[in-house]
Amino acid sequence: MKSIIKNTLVAILIVTGFSVFAQNNRSLDNYRQPDKNGLNVFESPKDTVSTFKDVKVRIGGSSTIQYQALSHENSDEMGVELKKIGSNFNLATANLDLDVALYSGVRMHLRTYLSSRHHHEPYVKGGYIQIDKLDFIEEGFAADFMKYLTVKIGHMENNYGDAHFRRSDNAQSIYNPFVGNLIMDSFTTEVGAEVYYQKNGIISMLGFSNGKLNQSTNESAEGNTGGASFLAKLGYDKQVNDDFRFRITGSLYNTGYVANSYLYSADRAGSRYYGVMIDETATSDDFRSGRYNPGLKNQITAIMFNPFVKYKGLEFFGTIESATGKANSEADNRTAKQFAGELIYRFGSDEDYYFGGRYNKVDSEDPSGEDVEISRFQLAAGWFMTKNILLKAEYVSQKYDGYGAGSKFEDGKFDGLMIEAAISF
Repeated sequence: MKSIIKNTLVAILIVTGFSVFAQNNRSLDNYRQPDKNGLNVFESPKDTVSTFKDVKVRIGGSSTIQYQALSHENSDEMGVELKKIGSNFNLATANLDLDVALYSGVRMHLRTYLSSRHHHEPYVKGGYIQIDKLDFIEEGFAADFMKYLTVKIGHMENNYGDAHFRRSDNAQSIYNPFVGNLIMDSFTTEVGAEVYYQKNGIISMLGFSNGKLNQSTNESAEGNTGGASFLAKLGYDKQVNDDFRFRITGSLYNTGYVANSYLYSADRAGSRYYGVMIDETATSDDFRSGRYNPGLKNQITAIMFNPFVKYKGLEFFGTIESATGKANSEADNRTAKQFAGELIYRFGSDEDYYFGGRYNKVDSEDPSGEDVEISRFQLAAGWFMTKNILLKAEYVSQKYDGYGAGSKFEDGKFDGLMIEAAISF
């Protein structure tokens, strides 16, 4: 009964929202468009010119489905037998977005996963308030100061690195030229605040959060309710001319004591590669299958560098990442490193078509004590049928090295074809 009531309320909200959206279909201020216009947008644009007249609600959303044709295998001698997988459609996923202009220079964002691989029922991913002007205190208050500053506060997706701006966020996959995200997928939602400074191409950000994915006031055995995370980003982004754009950023995520860091395991929506590398006796479908979590739970220092270059239709995006930390039971720190490079060529009069490739590699000191290596190669092609509809295909091949006898990943690999259709508005 609760599920029926919840779904009915969601349906009413959507129908009501479409009516509101139809009357308020202009873009919001300092807002990343959820369709093709949002490609290669990272932090929200900064502009102090306001179009605010009254509270304006924008109802948006996204829906994505894949056809999967993957196969997997591991060592024939000592490996654990893997579950058999075939070819068929995956569960369709859906998001609901509420974006509200609350006042001149103040807006709210809220995202709800209506359906995801890990949760078939709706649940809130997170949200925030973004402040670009302080006119709610007094008109023109600190205008010179706020001309370049933005403040975000909420239980939100933390801005560590640039890769999370291109990843698929459950059903919001129109920004991702590929089907899968990175192998070591850094993504977390924590309660905190971030302050941005953007001027003449310079981008800087300082942020703090409480370092917790699951919020609680319960005290630990050490007598506290948790620690904190520190975030920082510094970079440069310049549209040099009509043809050439250059961006490079460096990011830091650091924790002192936290009960459990989820930097590489916070995505509750799940991986795009369903059922891969799961052993026959497992009782769970391992919704993060195909990804790697280094198991760094405490005292983490993670650094990521991301270069981005676009010349006409050709673009390159890279990731260089190093994370050091330990599980709570470990005495010594371990390190996991990740490298990724993707080259995309967009063509057509409006760049409605693209093809490209990505190479992704993780080299990690695993909790098992082994030095493991995971590599992935992806080839992709896509077609924007409209600015809101994207059809893409991907060939993926992933290999596991360094895992010892008895591990399901010993000499493991999976490969095959993925086809994905994405709608976002």
